[in-house]
Amino acid sequence: MSAESLHASATELLTEWGPADPAERSLREAMLAFLGSAPGGCLRSHAPGHVTASAVVWSHDGREVLLTLHPRVGRWIQLGGHCEERDDTVAAAALREAVEESGIPDLTLEPGLYGAQAHPITCSLGQPTRHLDLLFRITAPPGAVPVRSSESTDLRWWAVDALPPDADVLLR
Repeated sequence: MSAESLHASATELLTEWGPADPAERSLREAMLAFLGSAPGGCLRSHAPGHVTASAVVWSHDGREVLLTLHPRVGRWIQLGGHCEERDDTVAAAALREAVEESGIPDLTLEPGLYGAQAHPITCSLGQPTRHLDLLFRITAPPGAVPVRSSESTDLRWWAVDALPPDADVLLR
């Protein structure tokens, strides 16, 4: 568990990911270049930007997605957050964040990278930075009832075909 293991896992995920979309391929290459120049780039202390672990949490039947109304961003987004040195991998960080932010135990992490996004943001560092989100698909067990954490203004299931207009979530 270290900055090195997080960095290695992010590099491996991006290297193995084969996005079909040209914009995602370009983002993949940019993220790999970033990681090549930033050994500490998976930790929030890397002020110019850092890899974050995001979780697109789906209902057991795939008809709904769990979104949080993020207090800092002001929009409905997927769950997730910063990697911590105690996380072995970025995937483990995404699963930890999903459980913490949803209050749902027994979430199932699907293998591999689901997608990637980049966002300018002023996060907990208090200065402008960039979040390089690695996204993972996570499935909730049947009957899962989310419990809002202190990191969210609101938290709820949304039908995939009826997302709020300001939602910023990658669905495939």
